[in-house]
Amino acid sequence: MPTPEDVLRDARLEKLGRLRNKGVDPYPSNYQRSHTSQQAKAEYSSSLENSDSKTDRLFVSVAGRVIAWRSMGKATFLDLLDIDGKIQVIFKQDVVEGEYKDLKDVDIGDWVGVSGFLFETRTKEVTVEVKKWQVLSKSIRPLPEKWHGLTEIETRYRQRYLDLIANENSREIVKLRSNILNAIRSFMNDRGFLEVETPILVPVAAGGTARPFSTHYNMLRRDLYLRIATELYLKRLVVGGIEKVYEIGKTFRNEGFDHTHNPEFTMMESYEALSDYKDVMCMTEDLLSFVSQGVLNKTEVEFEGNNIDFSSPWKKIVLKDAVKQYADIDLGLCKDIDSLSLAMERIGINPSGQKTWGGMVDKIIDIKVQPNFIQPTFLIDYPVEMSPLAKKKPEDSDYVERFEGFIAGMEVCNAFSELNDPIDQRERLEMQESLRVKYDLEETDRLDEDYILALEHGMPPTGGLGLGIDRLVMLLSNQNSIREVIAFPQLKSQPVEEKDN
Repeated sequence: MPTPEDVLRDARLEKLGRLRNKGVDPYPSNYQRSHTSQQAKAEYSSSLENSDSKTDRLFVSVAGRVIAWRSMGKATFLDLLDIDGKIQVIFKQDVVEGEYKDLKDVDIGDWVGVSGFLFETRTKEVTVEVKKWQVLSKSIRPLPEKWHGLTEIETRYRQRYLDLIANENSREIVKLRSNILNAIRSFMNDRGFLEVETPILVPVAAGGTARPFSTHYNMLRRDLYLRIATELYLKRLVVGGIEKVYEIGKTFRNEGFDHTHNPEFTMMESYEALSDYKDVMCMTEDLLSFVSQGVLNKTEVEFEGNNIDFSSPWKKIVLKDAVKQYADIDLGLCKDIDSLSLAMERIGINPSGQKTWGGMVDKIIDIKVQPNFIQPTFLIDYPVEMSPLAKKKPEDSDYVERFEGFIAGMEVCNAFSELNDPIDQRERLEMQESLRVKYDLEETDRLDEDYILALEHGMPPTGGLGLGIDRLVMLLSNQNSIREVIAFPQLKSQPVEEKDN
């Protein structure tokens, strides 16, 4: 028994056949558009202001998807949607060239190109009076019922193209994301950084504490991994004398997903020779303020009811002081797993699932500390156990020169004074390897011998930054889910429908 959608699809296929039988190509190779919808409206308004004669008329060619249809006997109105918005067009039987009756083979969802003069209707809507028209793509599958303003979450994420057709806000987020990336590149390039590319398939998934995705390279008969960070390859470039580098690219971590996590996400990592984490703090403040001002024309934005101010200076708080303030735990008195476990239980945090002292501190920060950081805040000076790639503080070797930036309770960036002592680096990564073996932990950093070899050739003092692009887009678009700002987020598998016997 055919479904209602099958019936509608068959009707559209019949219309497709009629168009072809008339010699119409329903899928032409191109179309010469003169204006987008908003360009046409803007030029029309400008022509009215600047023209001495009201008889001057502006001829345009526009194209878009049919999203509305209103027939009035010898005239038919269509709304066409393009990248800039929508524009109304009118087909008059005594004006349009070609077969007016062929419009009956056009459906909601089809792409159409039209040419004609612009005019204003009685309701002051700029409209194209169609002289010539052409089918550009015949849609043989109808848009879902109630497609306009589509809100069904699964459909919006699984069929993002329908979401983009239906929801202007979704289209605006795609544009905003592109503008944010352009602004970041402009800022970094103006500061003399070189944008580079590093491998995605790597022999050692190092540079972070995460479970990697693995694959097998048949030609070389070896296992490889999707990178969990770009850090170690970028620092190899610094060793080679490329003193200021950055990369914007995909990073992959084999973990779950929630409103702030997706296993495939976008990072910007940068490394600058002869700088430290304090220099990177200043750059981060300048960068995010520059991006916000550049894409939104302001440095104060609303996010989930809070006014977030990106302008500098940001609040700075030492990690051990923040843990004392918000969790009432003195890390100086809880230097081992047993004492820290008791302290966590006292404040209602279950320490189980965390097998290392550093993992426990991280859990305390997640639950008790970072939710308090609504305004941009740097949490600085981390325990050495949590930071195998960061340089120790000269005055206190139990802590390292590291900060994480938090906004609206989310981690947005992470930065170090990069460890450039190859002997110390080897010892710390060997400790990470031993923790993985001892506790069967996947989420520890890994020893990359080739990286150690690079360090042994000498890396200058370097400040590094990792910035989460997806979360930054969330903040600047006022979206509380990462899946709203990633065009094609990871989703659970759809259940397999049982077929009738």
